[in-house]
Amino acid sequence: MLHIVNNLRDSFTPGTPHQAALAQIFPQDSEKQTMDKRDLSAIFRERLKLLLTRSDLNQSAFASAVGIDRSALSQLMSGASTRLPRAETLLNIAAEFKVSLDWLLGLSQDEGVTGEIRESLEIEEAPDGFDRTLLAKWFAEAAGTKIRYVPAGIPDLLRTRALVDYEANITNRSRLAQASETQYRIEYNRRPETDMEVCMPRHTLEIFARGLGVWDRFPEADRRQQLAHMATLLDDLYPTFRLFLYDGRMRYSIPLTIFGPYRAAIYVGDMYVVLNATQPVQALTQHFDNLIRAADVNPHEAAAFARNLAGMSFPSGSV
Repeated sequence: MLHIVNNLRDSFTPGTPHQAALAQIFPQDSEKQTMDKRDLSAIFRERLKLLLTRSDLNQSAFASAVGIDRSALSQLMSGASTRLPRAETLLNIAAEFKVSLDWLLGLSQDEGVTGEIRESLEIEEAPDGFDRTLLAKWFAEAAGTKIRYVPAGIPDLLRTRALVDYEANITNRSRLAQASETQYRIEYNRRPETDMEVCMPRHTLEIFARGLGVWDRFPEADRRQQLAHMATLLDDLYPTFRLFLYDGRMRYSIPLTIFGPYRAAIYVGDMYVVLNATQPVQALTQHFDNLIRAADVNPHEAAAFARNLAGMSFPSGSV
């Protein structure tokens, strides 16, 4: 799907149907739109240079392949103007080098032309452990950017081996794959360039501490050990790993991971729905930031919160 933004309006030839349609949709340029145009032009220029490098063509041959002359190509790559090429040229570039217009214009991180929403395979079934899965690949690609994570339960990297084994039994998932995932995430968060924020309902930890829900058969001693282990890791990994807790009665989120500006993976059980287009990734990022604003336990308090739960005694069946 092609997204058209106001910055493309003056890239189309005046008087054409493209220009007429766009003129009805978009208002006149403002200072903000001019700044946006510069950003768009810079992204386009970098991606054009990338395609030229990949093509192994010289500038003359590359220009000929997309229907322009060498001087026009040089001007596009110089950054001397914020104007984008004509729509016909954009289409020629996308078609010749088999990339999407969205990617070429910086509106998507997905180069492919077959769409922007796709489902992943069942990555938990990967035979060689977590480090060979798509999820590990996405973490590696997003290194140096902020990772935003809403877990389905206890955050993976904060789990003890006892909890990994228990949850593997009740979900029929591979213990080895889950243990590998936990270790990978811990090592990832120890890297100096890592920046990860995690948001989850406060009540998830309170329910866990009481041994309710899916944890009703997880022994009390193991639950206490899990919470103490969690507190230790939260102290150890802070501030590169920051846990926010919000009131689950006031806010709701599906489990998801946002990999910098590149993609978002929504967890749906045995699969991930992956969003690669810029706009939905930004929308989910805003959703995540709203969870942070609603948090009543902040990262510098999270370890103490878990540690206090580990030391509390609860009446049987309390909520």
